Amino acid sequence: MAKNKAVRSYDDDDEFTSCNWVEYTLVIVLASLLLLAALVLVIFWSIHFREGYVLNAEDWKTKPAKQFNYHPTLMILGFITFSGFSMLLYRISRCCRHIWVKLFHTILHAIAVPCIAFAALAIYENKNIQTPPQKHFYSLHSWMGFITVGLFGLQFVVGFFSFLVLLCCEGATAACRAAMVPLHASFGLITFMMAIATCLTGLTQRIYLTIGNEKYSSWTDPLDLESIIINSLAMVLVALGILFSYLLHRDSLKNSREALLSERL
Repeated sequence: MAKNKAVRSYDDDDEFTSCNWVEYTLVIVLASLLLLAALVLVIFWSIHFREGYVLNAEDWKTKPAKQFNYHPTLMILGFITFSGFSMLLYRISRCCRHIWVKLFHTILHAIAVPCIAFAALAIYENKNIQTPPQKHFYSLHSWMGFITVGLFGLQFVVGFFSFLVLLCCEGATAACRAAMVPLHASFGLITFMMAIATCLTGLTQRIYLTIGNEKYSSWTDPLDLESIIINSLAMVLVALGILFSYLLHRDSLKNSREALLSERL
C-alpha cells in the first residue's frame, strides 16, 4: 500500500517565530494592496482624466486618446499586477504542494502575455493613427519597454521548459532544475524591476506630452488632481520595487530549501 505523501504545513516550520509571522503577514498584505492599488490608480486616471477606453470597434481608429489608455492599463495589469502576484505565490503558498504553486505561477504569467501583447498593439496603432503619424521606438521608454518584453518572454519560455516540461524526466533533470532556480528567480526580479522603471519613464513621457510642465508643476487648481494621481501611481510602483526586493531576499520569509527545490507531485 502506497504511503501517504507528507504535506508541509505552517506548524512544521519550527524556526518561523511569532515575530516572523507578523512580518510575513504585514509584507504579504502590503504587497497585495500595492499591486491592486497600481491597477486601480491607472484605471482611475484613464477614466477620470483621459476620456476612458474604446468600447467598440468603430472608435478604435477614430479616438486615439481612448485607444492609448489601453497601453498603460494593460501593461501595468500584465507586468505589475499579474507578474507580481505570480511571484507572491512562492511566499503565500507555504503549505501547498510545490507543483501546484508552479502551475498557478505559470498560469498568471500566461494571462499576462495577452495583456502585454494587446498593450503593445494599442500603442503601435495609436502612433499610426495620429495626425501626423508618430515615429516608433525613438524614446527611452520604448527602448526600455522593448528590453523588458524580451526579458519577460525569455523568462516565460525558459521557465516553462525548465520547470514543467522537464518534469517528464524528473530524476535525470533534477540537478539541472535545481541549478536553474536561483537564476530564474533573479532574472524574474530583474524583469519586474525593469517593468517598474519602464512604467516610470512612460509616466514621465506622458506628463510632458499631454499635461505639460507648467500645469504639472503648478497645482494651482485644487480640483485638478491628475498630477497627484500620476505621482501616487509612481510612488506605488517605487514602493513595489522596494518591497519585492525585500520580500524575495529576506531569508526568514523564504520557504525551506527542500520545498523550493522539490519538483515532486
